[in-house]
Amino acid sequence: MTSDDSHDFPPVDPQPASPPASGADLHEKLRDAEDRLLRTQAELENFRKRSRRELEDAHRYREIDLLRSLLPVLDNVERALDAAGKKADFESLIAGFRMTGQQLEKLLLIHGCKPIETEGQPFDPAIHEAILQQSVEGVAAGTVVGAATKGYKLHDRVVRPAQVIVSKGE
Repeated sequence: MTSDDSHDFPPVDPQPASPPASGADLHEKLRDAEDRLLRTQAELENFRKRSRRELEDAHRYREIDLLRSLLPVLDNVERALDAAGKKADFESLIAGFRMTGQQLEKLLLIHGCKPIETEGQPFDPAIHEAILQQSVEGVAAGTVVGAATKGYKLHDRVVRPAQVIVSKGE
């Protein structure tokens, strides 16, 4: 075995499979490749612009579903006010606003917004805001005994903490 035979290179074919490309052929292939590159870059830039525009539109109009849900509630408030203006029937006005409040609560739930539980719950500064402490007989310190303002969560994030009254013990 000779030292030349120790290499793992494949044997070289003295005759190429196809004739070498002429200068004109190479220039044509180069122009085609450059053209494909420019088209691909233009397509990518157009895709980026379109994606950016779609994202901006989605951000700008993200509340549209909520607003569409709220408009019937506003219509009911306006109807209740019109009816109350025509006759001084406070009972039906109160009933109308009570129904409107229930309609709003239902819409909030549909959109994933739930009230924060307060009454009898241990005070949690992550979801409650203490506005007052009171001595309440039979109630342990740090327990919520009342709410001045309801709090709400959207899925797992606090939209507004509940303003609560907390027991300071007996």
